[in-house]
Amino acid sequence: MNLAEIFETLLGKELQIRFTAYDGSSAGPVDAEFGLDLRTPRGTTYLVTAPGDLGLARAYVSGDLDLVGGHPGDPYGTLQALSGDLNFTKPSPLVLAGIAKSLGLEHFKPIAPPPQEALPRWRRFAEGLRHSRGRDAEAIQYHYDVSNSFYEMVLGPAMTYTCAVYPDHAATLEEAQENKYRLIFEKLNLQPGDRLLDIGCGWGGMVRYAARRGVHTLGVTLSAEQAQWAQQAILDESLSDFGEVRHSDYRDVTESNFDAVSSIGLTEHIGVANYPSYFGFMRDKLRPGGLLLNHCITRPDNHTRSKAGPFIDRYVFPDGELTGAGTIVSKIQDVSGVEVLHEENLREHYAMTLRDWNANLVRNWDAAVAEVGEGTARQWGLYMAGCRIGFERDIVELHHVLAVKNGDQKLPNTPLRPWWTP
Repeated sequence: MNLAEIFETLLGKELQIRFTAYDGSSAGPVDAEFGLDLRTPRGTTYLVTAPGDLGLARAYVSGDLDLVGGHPGDPYGTLQALSGDLNFTKPSPLVLAGIAKSLGLEHFKPIAPPPQEALPRWRRFAEGLRHSRGRDAEAIQYHYDVSNSFYEMVLGPAMTYTCAVYPDHAATLEEAQENKYRLIFEKLNLQPGDRLLDIGCGWGGMVRYAARRGVHTLGVTLSAEQAQWAQQAILDESLSDFGEVRHSDYRDVTESNFDAVSSIGLTEHIGVANYPSYFGFMRDKLRPGGLLLNHCITRPDNHTRSKAGPFIDRYVFPDGELTGAGTIVSKIQDVSGVEVLHEENLREHYAMTLRDWNANLVRNWDAAVAEVGEGTARQWGLYMAGCRIGFERDIVELHHVLAVKNGDQKLPNTPLRPWWTP
């Protein structure tokens, strides 16, 4: 059995893309624009021992498999063409045994995964401690402490690693990120002199936006590199009278009586089982009549399993969990004294955001590889392009949920206007 035949066996069907391999075999249409090039025996073992997106990612990140027809910083076109083919189902043990025998791997011991994969010791020995404080800190640091210089190359000057909101299709990424902060600021009806808590604040984009407008803002993040970068940006903009970013678990914030609480891209790391305490924390930090906004990636339904797929979990967001917007709304509604005011889906905007991040990575490819290595740079290009397809096809969504902590008044004492209008 040659390698092309093995690949088709793993897929369980004939290829619609072009596949070539180091043994000289090939499959699929000769004139296909996009395809895969398997370069080494090690890549074969990755594919065979972890059939599916994890095996492909391992082979690609390690440089043993190339995606033909695109740039490694933005393999969107290639992934889009391949997506109809790459629906692996794990072969039976008998089929896998036949493949192993044909490759001379009957006594094969799986090789170690590429170094970029998130398999630190804490993960292997503490699997039962998912979403403990220590494990959450490890997961956040794995993802966000890659390199501030690398993130600047990908995210651009805004240093904002969450979905932008494009006022129109011609808007730049920077304009769209500024517009996102404006939208959240207005939804929370923030006024000069108000107090805002931004949990999971990243590099402090929301903190600085609000501080520039006279709002006293505290941001917290578990990433030491984010906190250092954000605090320096606050100093550089002379915003220290209004803005602060702490390297801290949000659960360690002791202050309360905030006018508003924002959570922009943190919920994905919380764990669905922890939603009641998470939203309860937000309520407890608000004054009566205070507003909270939750911005997070969601499933398009409320039934799909919450854990991320193997590639995302191993390479991108360890311990990440997603659920449907309906589940999030219901969990907020279940918190005593909190009323949901508004909800919306910004799915298309995240596809456009990812498009622009990929373009930044392509533009800065050589510098990015020099900064973090080709394996990590490939990993990010693959992850962002794949997620772009997911948002375009409604495999994942991005939802805002706005709620109020009820007090003496039923609704906040604000003008009746559409907070959500861009």
